Amino acid sequence: MVTTDPDDGAPESDLAIARATDTRPIEAVAGDLGLTSDDIDLRGAGVAKLTLDAVRSATADGADGTTVLVTGMTPTPKGEGKTVTTVGLGQALAASGESTTVALREPSLGPVFGIKGGAAGGGYSQVLPMEAINLHFTGDIHALTAAHDLISAVLDNHLHQGNDLDVDVRRVDWPRALDINDRALRETVVGLGGPTRGVPRQDEFVITAASELMAVLGLATDLADLKTRIGRIVLAEDADGEPVTPADLGVAGAVTALLRDAFRPNLVQTVEGVPALVHGGPFANIAHGTNTLVADRVGASLSEYLVTEAGFGADLGAEKFAHIVAREGIVPDVAVVVATVRGTKRHGLEMWPADFDALAEPDAEAVRAGVDNVRRHVEIVESFGVPAVVAINVFPDDTEAELAVLEEALADRGIDVARSTAYGEGSEGAIELAERVRDLAGTGEFAPLYDVDEPVREKISTVARDVYGADGVEYVDGASDDVDRLEAWGYGDLPVCLSKTPYSFSDDASLTGVPEGWTLTVREVTPSAGAGFLVVKTADVMTMPGLPAEPAAERIDVDADGDVTGLF
Repeated sequence: MVTTDPDDGAPESDLAIARATDTRPIEAVAGDLGLTSDDIDLRGAGVAKLTLDAVRSATADGADGTTVLVTGMTPTPKGEGKTVTTVGLGQALAASGESTTVALREPSLGPVFGIKGGAAGGGYSQVLPMEAINLHFTGDIHALTAAHDLISAVLDNHLHQGNDLDVDVRRVDWPRALDINDRALRETVVGLGGPTRGVPRQDEFVITAASELMAVLGLATDLADLKTRIGRIVLAEDADGEPVTPADLGVAGAVTALLRDAFRPNLVQTVEGVPALVHGGPFANIAHGTNTLVADRVGASLSEYLVTEAGFGADLGAEKFAHIVAREGIVPDVAVVVATVRGTKRHGLEMWPADFDALAEPDAEAVRAGVDNVRRHVEIVESFGVPAVVAINVFPDDTEAELAVLEEALADRGIDVARSTAYGEGSEGAIELAERVRDLAGTGEFAPLYDVDEPVREKISTVARDVYGADGVEYVDGASDDVDRLEAWGYGDLPVCLSKTPYSFSDDASLTGVPEGWTLTVREVTPSAGAGFLVVKTADVMTMPGLPAEPAAERIDVDADGDVTGLF
């Protein structure tokens, strides 16, 4: 249960709970997975990296455990608690006697200091050590930043040293990367200052999580595959309109060397001592939005249950998991769709932007009116042949009337549902959810909605029609020419990764509920050839977030003893 501070009666903060927890030795956590001290490299208190030999051994025979995919409804900007639910469910399965591993993405520093604060779950369903995970952790994202910018530096040096590859400086698509939100760097010019400063050209920065290298790391199966994927990233076009890659620049090996340790999954634990692999962190919009494939494979191989999370709602995260990740061998056996009273109420009130003060007001009828959004996300999951249960993530200010209406409305639609109070009660608050998951696991038969060898436009239409509910697709601003060029380059057999707002099934955030009678507008299609998919952009994609008016950084501090405060 949520305990209170004896001085003021306020609920304990996530950080206070984390610090009060007596964690297990990380060697003991590794032992739960059948790993010995020789299989891990210690990286500070409570943190370890798996060795390459341990990864190879764990993944050699494939993944045999049950894979539970946690996804959600169309969220509010604050999210509906997928990570808390993921961790709480993992703890509940473990408390029920099942060998379980939780798998999550690594937090990016940009959101930590921007809007979100920390990103390691919360309350009694979080991963530890919370401070380390939310800040520098094991340096994986820093290594990705350096690797990304090495490619940038080598590319610009190639231009300066004579440009033997005849790169068209007007068609350089590889940006620079930084793991901090900084809107001033969205558009830049480099190479100014005379002939010794390089070749002047337009450039930009993306946050490291948005780098294609992050998606490459997330889908690589081993170091050789990582190097191959890095080598085929499209950086620019030459004068003949052909792709220029890191392999062309001779730098794929050096970039792989920088990512050698980052490739190895990070092992930590939950508040209740359940093994957790926290690794990778690709955007859930322009990339596939899950932790790494190698972490999932390790977790599913070494435990009976793997509980892994996909970003945003089922229309984005679960769809990408089904069409991109599952093709690499991690197939979901059951899914959890996280819903909240708050999120459902927003759709019932047809509210955009979200007014959180208004959403805090009790309104059971608004909940009833918005429940079809949750239903549609369940239908998306089930369209892949994956059985689903809705987890109602309970917030302290939810009224019993609102919760009962949400449960009743879902049950009336034939949807399995369970409440989760995992934030305040840990495993105890997710036992009912764990029972539903165990009952449903393996009762379906997974199948994607399209074959990769279908034409690109057909794959896009399938997602738009069958997942989003669009009436059709319109190509504008040269997007149709993009498709023709990518098919001519030989990328037509890649899956598609559609990028759109997470706040609506449509490409318009203001359309709440389950919009009908609309057309998906495709504005650009670009290759993520290293990762192995095509990015289909329906709007300007924000790859370098800015800081809000009151960034989380303003409440984060450190005292004379080195203790950090303000992380949530």
